[in-house]
Amino acid sequence: MSSVTRRIVDIETALAAIAAVLAKAKELGVTISVAVTDQDGNVKASARMDGASSLTAELALNKAYTSASLGMATHEVHDFVKSDPPLLHGFSQYPRIIIFGGGYPIKEDAEIVGAIGVSGAHYTQDMACATAGLDAIGATKS
Repeated sequence: MSSVTRRIVDIETALAAIAAVLAKAKELGVTISVAVTDQDGNVKASARMDGASSLTAELALNKAYTSASLGMATHEVHDFVKSDPPLLHGFSQYPRIIIFGGGYPIKEDAEIVGAIGVSGAHYTQDMACATAGLDAIGATKS
């Protein structure tokens, strides 16, 4: 009998990414939520800044879920589906799939080990916060 070993983002890494995201949000003067998931899109750790709506927490988790599930940043999803009508219309049937910026897969040696999602500001600011989290843990941005 053989077994398969899967690498996952550990809790210390998730919390380090969240700390960096929150610091970047404070620097930008925005109020956000952040979620870090495992490679299946299940929440590993999350935070909602004081004043951030519960909707931002749900969107942050869904951005991370999208990136973990599809293996790409959420801002890349639109370009991936826009010229393919079956995909474009099919994705609209999945409410957890997000097609605007703020979600990134977390990769280790090209293997997806988790994902990060940020929501609450303009999506470009969400992206800046998320990439600060990736930088803090030494993850790539694609």
